[in-house]
Formats: sequence, structure tokens, C-alpha cells
Amino acid sequence: MLFGFFCIFSREPITVIIENYRTGMKWFLLATLFLVLSIPAGAQQKTYCNPVNIDYGYSPIPNFSEWGRHRATADPVIVNYEGDYFLFSTNQGGYWWSNDMLKWNFIPRKFLRTWNKGCDELCAPAVGIIGDTMLVLGSTYTSNFTIWISTNPKAEEWKPLVDSFAIGGWDPAFFTNDDGRLYMYNGSSNQYPVYGVELNRKTMQPLTNRKEMYILEPWRYGWQRFGEYMDDTFLDPFIEGPWMTRNRGRYYLQYGAPGTEFSGYADGVVVGDSPLGPFRPQSMPFSYKPGGFARGAGHGATFQDRWGNYWHVSTIAISVKNNFERRIGIWPAGFDDDGVMYCNTAFGDYPAYLPTGEADHLKSCFTGWMLLNYQKPVTVSSTFGQYHANYAVDESIKTYWSAATANENEWIQSDLGDLSTVMAVQVNYADQDAEFLGKSTGVFHQYRIFESADGKKWNLLVDKSRNQTDVPHDYVELARPVKTRYLKLVNIHMPTGKFAISGFRIFGHGSGKKPEPVREFKVLRTMKDKRSAWLKWSPVDNAYAYNIYMGTEPDKLYNCIMVHSANEYWLKTMDKEKTYYFNIEAINENGVSTGSQVIVSE
Repeated sequence: MLFGFFCIFSREPITVIIENYRTGMKWFLLATLFLVLSIPAGAQQKTYCNPVNIDYGYSPIPNFSEWGRHRATADPVIVNYEGDYFLFSTNQGGYWWSNDMLKWNFIPRKFLRTWNKGCDELCAPAVGIIGDTMLVLGSTYTSNFTIWISTNPKAEEWKPLVDSFAIGGWDPAFFTNDDGRLYMYNGSSNQYPVYGVELNRKTMQPLTNRKEMYILEPWRYGWQRFGEYMDDTFLDPFIEGPWMTRNRGRYYLQYGAPGTEFSGYADGVVVGDSPLGPFRPQSMPFSYKPGGFARGAGHGATFQDRWGNYWHVSTIAISVKNNFERRIGIWPAGFDDDGVMYCNTAFGDYPAYLPTGEADHLKSCFTGWMLLNYQKPVTVSSTFGQYHANYAVDESIKTYWSAATANENEWIQSDLGDLSTVMAVQVNYADQDAEFLGKSTGVFHQYRIFESADGKKWNLLVDKSRNQTDVPHDYVELARPVKTRYLKLVNIHMPTGKFAISGFRIFGHGSGKKPEPVREFKVLRTMKDKRSAWLKWSPVDNAYAYNIYMGTEPDKLYNCIMVHSANEYWLKTMDKEKTYYFNIEAINENGVSTGSQVIVSE
């Protein structure tokens, strides 16, 4: 048709018409290709997957790297400032901002006036908003820390509000009430409580005496006990990381406990009618994720997106190369009609929908895309030491496969076992023989992922061969689903260390049946220690994991524990003075079973 128009309206000879037509079509196709390539990668991405994929710095302290240099951050705060999200966390030499909670832009900034090798740059920072001004303060037990303020944090424009803050404290947090009054909370100790004080918002001087807010009660609340198995050994439990949220006239003081190293690292909450209490505890931790690939959900902050939905950002534990090797996760949160604060961590490290409008976070943001390659066959190009191939598909961020080198074309291949519909892929890098200390800018990962239905003919699925960004937990939502069986991740470039993967995670829909419901689910709780119970159930033949939901009311089962490859769980998190309610569902690559009946444990 286009050629016909060229002929009708042109007065040139036919040979010239043909040449002009070819030239015009060539430029039309080039312009179309340019427009397509100009669309940013991930512009249509509607989902994210924990851990948050940011350019985590490496631990800046040499003696914190005794088992290998590694990435680390924790104690995150996100604030919504003029519609954008600003993320601050420990020892990063700067902060990030985002307009969509997916792509985070790093802004280098040293907040200490002097910075010496071996000291914290900005540990567990407090970030607050007063009117149009953002405040930042790091943890300190001295009086010579600066409180910084900015009305243009995207441009890294900061100035000191006060040079010597009279009230030092570790893990500080600012809170501006609806009436404009400013408060600060702090505390990080296994001996002392969390404290609160009202401040003069102009001078930052205290207007009240510092007041005790809350101290742990592990004798009653099992989840506050120290240790991976909450057995109170080694150390007393820590309370830390306070954060305040106001909702419908109530004040929710959040705190982290019992230890950042553990799967049970969680945020609890106490509720009061004024910013300085008195407070009454919610029995269960509200931010709690002891199972799955990325475990732990403690020491964080609650914020609202631009549509008013609540989210909670907190710390994920790795703690392999050092106790303080950690990452960041973001989960939907909120308040129910009775004022109970909750955080929805069910499938909390699977693909979830990003916010696009008002939402009910009691309904999951989970996409329904299942993990397709848990403990499925893996082949690799090489293996370094004891870092075996199947560690990349065992759903533990603590373990990883490492190739013998960081050379181009080292690879790992995952067999899904059958044709499956792939929706997304997450590449989680591990640190093996890393050389960096502190924040390293200008580093990047490059890789390609290929897919094959038969293991013979391969097609390029994801091309990050020209990537120039640091993506330690890269998550790629495919533009369109792909039906395939084999996926191969091929290294091109590592920023440092060997090519090592803690999780090559493939999400989508399998081709089989969903698991049957769980049967004979029992909770065995004794009078000797009602903080603890033994949960047992009959295994489901085609299930690879189970979600256990629990709560202190039958219609508020807000805590979730994902258990892999087992049909029992030792639960040690309960309030010894409360009745508990449970149900359970089975999980496989094809979906989730219907839940069991709710059972009661008195």
C-alpha cells in the first residue's frame, strides 16, 4: 500500500521511486528500532522480589570480614518525601531514592564531619520529616554528631541544623506528630529499654526528660528469646531500632528483637494513646519472616506510598561471613479495622506487585508465580571447593554455589523437570573472594540467560551483557511468558570475586496439579512452657513447602512461616498467656492448596 502511494504521488521515474521507497523504509525501520530501544529496561515491570536489588556496599570494617569480604547493610528507613521514596541504611556512604519502589538511585554522601577507616559512617540512621524538610542523624553515644537537614535531597544538598546534638543514642528515630510536635526514640541494648523524648523542633533541645518506653519480656513472649532456636543461650535478647507510626489516633511504637543474626529477627509493636505512652504490647511480632529463601524481618521502618498504602522495610539476615552480613526487604503492611498492626510476609520473597493505587494489604500482593526449580537438577561449568551446585536451588540465602573462576562463560543450568511457563527470574549473587571494602561505585554485573525446551536448541531469554549497574539481587520480570524446561545463566562480568550464586530462582507456573490439602495438622503445646509448641502434619506427596499461618484470634492469622522439605516445625514464639489459632497450606510449582481448617491451641 505504501509503495502504491509513492507511485501515485511521485513524478519521478520508476527506478528512482523504488530507490526512494527503499531509503524511506530504511529510515522508518531505524526510527522504530530506536524508539523501541529507548524504552528503559524494566519500564513495564509491575513486580518486585525481595531482597531489594540495590548496590549494597561492602562491610567497611576490616575485622568484620574475618570469613571473607562481603556486602552488608541493615537498619533501613524509607520515608515518602514529596512523592518519592528515600532509603537510608547502615554504612552505605550515601542513600537512595526511587519514584516507583523498584529502581533505586544511589546518591553518595558522607554525613560524618570526619570519617576514619574502621568506624561506622552512618549507622542505623534516624530520618524524619518536618514540613518540607528532611532530617538525618546517625547513631551516637557522644554529643558531637550533626543533625543534617535538606529540602532537596535528590541533589545532595544538605546543611547542618545543629552541630552538637545534646542527646546521643544508638538506633535513633524521629517522629513528627500531626500537631507538629517532634519526638525522638532510641535504644539498642540487651539490658536497657527503648527511650523516648520530645524535642524542640528548632533547637533540637529536649522539652521533657527522657522516658522509658518498653523493655523486652522474654519470660512471656517466646519470640523475644535470643538465638536461632530461641533457647536463651549465649546472650540475653536485644531490643533495638525503634520506629513510631500514628494511625487513627493511636501510636504504634515498633522495635526490633531479639538478635539481628537470626531467622526469627522480627519487629514487635506496642500501642498507646500518646507518643510517649503508656503502651500495651501486641502479643505477636507484626513483622516476622523466619522461613523461606530470605529470612528475618527486624529493625525497620513503616512508611506510606503515594496512595496511602502502608509498607514495612526491614533487615534480612545472612550472617555467614559475619554476624552483620545482611540485606533489606520490603513487605506490605497496614492496620485492620480493630487497629491491629500487621505485615504481610507470606510468600515474602516471591514476586509481588508494586503499588499502583489504593490496595488492601490484608489481601496478598503475591503474584501467584511459583518457584519452579526448588531442589531440581543443576549442572555447572565448574565448582570451587565445597560450594556445590545445588546450593543455588536450595532456597537458602546462606548457602551458595561458586564457580572456580570469575571468567566469562562460567555457567549454571537449571532443569525444571518438565515444560513450565516462566514469568520471572531472580539472580542472587554471593560474595566469594570479594576484594572490596566499603562502598564501591562504578562496579557492575553482566550476564545472559538462555532457555531451551529440549536442552539442545537454546534461545536468548535475558540479555544483561551491556549492563553497567551493580545488581546483586537482580530480578527480571519477562515481557511475555515463555514455555520452557531448561534455563542457563552465563557469566560475562563480575564486579569482584568469583562467579557465585546463592539463588538462581525461576518463577512461573508448572504444568501439573496443585498439591492436595494438608491432613492431620496438630499443635502440641505443654504446660511446661506455653511459649513453645511442636507442629506436626502428614506430608503431601507433591508439595515442596508449607505455609503455616498463626495468630491470637481466628480471623487474624497475620504471621506466616514457610517450611521446606519437612512435615514438622518447632515453634517457640508464642505469648504464654494467649490462646493461638493455626492453619496450614501446601505449596508446589503448580500452586497452593486450600488451607486446612483453623485449629486452636490453648
